[in-house]
Amino acid sequence: MRIGIGGSRLGRTIIALNVLGLVILIGGALVLNETRRGLVNIQLEALSAESEMIANLMAEAATVGEPEPALDADRVRQFLFLLPPLPSQRLRIFDAQGQLIADSYNVSDRVESRELPPLRHAGGTFRLDEAFEARRERPRDAALARVALEAEARKAIRGERAQGLRPTPSGSRVLSVSVPIQRVKAVTGVLTLEAGDVDAIIKRERMALIPFIVIAILTTVASSLLLNFIIAAPVRKLARAADQVRLSRARAISLPEISHRNDELGDLSRSLSTMTDALSERMDAIERFAADVTHEIRNPLTSIRSAVETLDLVSDPKARDRLLGILKQDVARLDRLITDISNASRLDAELSRDAPKAFDLGKLVKDIVDLYVAAARPTDPPVSFQLPDKPLYVSGREGPLGQVLRNLIDNARSFTVQAGTPGATVRVALRASGGEVVATVDDDGPGIPDENLETIFERFYTSRPKATGGVFASNSGLGLSIARQITLAHNGRIWAQNRVAPDGHIEGARFSVALPLAPAPLKAPS
Repeated sequence: MRIGIGGSRLGRTIIALNVLGLVILIGGALVLNETRRGLVNIQLEALSAESEMIANLMAEAATVGEPEPALDADRVRQFLFLLPPLPSQRLRIFDAQGQLIADSYNVSDRVESRELPPLRHAGGTFRLDEAFEARRERPRDAALARVALEAEARKAIRGERAQGLRPTPSGSRVLSVSVPIQRVKAVTGVLTLEAGDVDAIIKRERMALIPFIVIAILTTVASSLLLNFIIAAPVRKLARAADQVRLSRARAISLPEISHRNDELGDLSRSLSTMTDALSERMDAIERFAADVTHEIRNPLTSIRSAVETLDLVSDPKARDRLLGILKQDVARLDRLITDISNASRLDAELSRDAPKAFDLGKLVKDIVDLYVAAARPTDPPVSFQLPDKPLYVSGREGPLGQVLRNLIDNARSFTVQAGTPGATVRVALRASGGEVVATVDDDGPGIPDENLETIFERFYTSRPKATGGVFASNSGLGLSIARQITLAHNGRIWAQNRVAPDGHIEGARFSVALPLAPAPLKAPS
């Protein structure tokens, strides 16, 4: 069984497919971010080279005065007027005190243009004022733009170059480079060159991100369809197969061909198949049990009916007493059958009711033997048990395992009594062997025919000499069957064998129960 994502093939598949689209989108964003950064840097380098060249020319052509040079405003404007038009660029000149003395927009009579938003229709009329209001410069943006421009100019007045992204009064951004205009080493002014195509670069970047978004969406859709194909569809098929078993009362389930898959759905398919097989076997066992119960109950009922029908026809007192004895014996056997059948039918529920726990099997055996000793009658064979030197722990349920030992002891006592062997006893022993705890119950009875050493554990099977009452004795044939069922439920073994003397004579029977040895609990039960 796989636990957690690390051992789950389906879990890894789901995570991989869901992350794939996200990775594509993030990867595309990172690639385009690097592209945008590269484009901005290239643009800044071009603006920087251009501004240095213009600043050097202006220092030669527009600087006057000795020994303290200064910019001549008229020459600066004339110089700007002679410059060729700079597309999407704006050139501004500040003097050494930071005062604006020339602007390329003013010199060339250029008007800054912006694309207006679509006109909105309200109440049947077009409101043009709203369109202009949407593009009107906001005071906060204008203040931020002025502060940024002044900071850039002051840095250049100190003789340092300033460049980067700068906000505009309209809320957009521009690439700006400010360099000092120097005559020898004296700073006579500042040249600020800005390019307003940053938004175009960002727009191109966003447009370039669209293919990655489309690929991510297609990947997510494809992964969803794939997950539906490899997970949802098989699960629906398994659900329909389970419903078919429930509705048609079938004993077998027709599963889709996914048992070969090496993932959780394959495990689920195999588990469902194993479960239905186990249910089918359980239903077969219940049917066989019901048939055996019907057969076993019919025998004493038939005998009782015959005795009752014959009783009115018999006038001999001895014959009537004999018939009444048969009736009592059959009623007692019928009562024993019903009791044992009830115990057998509750066995599965009792085994699943309590959780297994480790306990000392020697102590359990001693308590059971002490009860037999305390309740023994003069005609009962004695039961003996020698407690082992050390505790022998097994994992299981004390009640059902105690029933196994009681059934074996009752069986041994009945054969010992019926054999009539003088001085016969029932001996219980316990030992550890090869990782198991082996409990043995020996009797001094007639033994078991070799061909019946296995069949005696079948339901309702009895093999007793006629001298001991035969099939009409006070037993149901369920005791050993119940003992084997409980033992197997505890992962143990049970078997029977004859004790043979050196001369080949059978001295009695031995029943053995082997259970897995369990580690001692942290706190031994008191």
